[in-house]
Amino acid sequence: MTALKLLSRTKLYWGLIAIFLIGVLGSPMSSKGNNIFLSYGNLLDVLRQVSTTGLIATGMTAVIITGGIDLSVGSLMAICSVVCAMLLTVPGVTPGVVLGVPTVALVALCLGFVVTRFVFQNLAKFRAGADIVRDIKLDGIRGLITPAVVGVVLCCLSLWFLLPQIEPKFGVLGVLLVAPCVGLLFGALNGFIIVAGRLQPFIVTLAMMVTALGIARLTAGQNNAVLPVYTGSNATADFEILRSLVFGVIPMPGLFFLGAILIYGAVLRFTPFGRYVYAIGGNEEAARLSGIAAGRVKIATYAVSGLLAGIAAVLYVAQYRQGKPDAGAGLELDAIAAVVIGGTSLMGGRGSLIGTFCGVLIFGLLSNILQLHNINSNLQLVLKGMIIIGTVLVQERNAGDLLAYLRLPGGLSAHKETVAAKRPSQETPSLNLGGNKK
Repeated sequence: MTALKLLSRTKLYWGLIAIFLIGVLGSPMSSKGNNIFLSYGNLLDVLRQVSTTGLIATGMTAVIITGGIDLSVGSLMAICSVVCAMLLTVPGVTPGVVLGVPTVALVALCLGFVVTRFVFQNLAKFRAGADIVRDIKLDGIRGLITPAVVGVVLCCLSLWFLLPQIEPKFGVLGVLLVAPCVGLLFGALNGFIIVAGRLQPFIVTLAMMVTALGIARLTAGQNNAVLPVYTGSNATADFEILRSLVFGVIPMPGLFFLGAILIYGAVLRFTPFGRYVYAIGGNEEAARLSGIAAGRVKIATYAVSGLLAGIAAVLYVAQYRQGKPDAGAGLELDAIAAVVIGGTSLMGGRGSLIGTFCGVLIFGLLSNILQLHNINSNLQLVLKGMIIIGTVLVQERNAGDLLAYLRLPGGLSAHKETVAAKRPSQETPSLNLGGNKK
């Protein structure tokens, strides 16, 4: 299905046009008589503002498709923003260095091992000439020694790159490596606890949200610490590139957002990993019985969610010139709202990053319209909550049940009995997993 067909089918295309027309027709005018909503500066601001939320929503989409949810991304962004600002502005060994540098080394070690082993397993599957879902047992050299060597080499390379930057202060490449790795580690920890402990994602990520917020405050030194970042004075001048316009048109945060949508969208659309994500969301038990390593896939989705939260934190520091422990407060709710508006089901198994992209734009344009009309920020939160509830009702086709509950004397039960009486009885088909046919 092409992107245009998907947009037409889900009505997102028309929703995006509608919200844009509302912004154009209802926009206040400047002193020169120009439409403020259509001004180049305003549209650039919209793209900058939605990019941070969009990165988080991109990672959140895959998590929700698997049937989970990640409430910790806002706090993970806070940790990463504090670490990023501290590395940029404070030379020497700081709490940011203590947290960030060992994390990068650990992530490099683990990724080197896992990716190398994954490559060897897929080569073995290809040589076997069959579509084998389960892992193939590897010999000692390919299964353990070579992956371990690659992991150690990557770990040493990361330390070789980062350690010389501790004393003079980190540059843009250093923080673009450290902050995402910190987010990735905490995200992977989320997934590991959910899978290994067989716990509900809501509970685990809620606990991680509180824990990460405390770590961010401890790292910053005090509860309300704000670490200012001024390129050319207390930070290296190369960090200013993250505030620049690419080709004089697209803001750098927007380029990161579009890149994440395209890359992760291609992964979910064209790779076995993407098919596994949808299979787990549709029926996790059936996916597991078919040989899919559901636990590993879920850990990977939470890890990517944390990784993108770390990238969003770096862009936040560049845009607002500061890092603080409450940098991502409430962003997880905005991301979830954008994902839901984009057509991803909270029940799992259904959704797309094209829809998320449109949902982010719709949500961003709506927020911009409310701000242009000076709508109270608390009222904006009320409207966001109502939009989420309404969208979920429409997605799950429960809006009719709600209206019937309000109209019928018997309430919802009477409505269900009426619907059941009109529908022919159908037997639920059973899933044949290879047993004998009767």
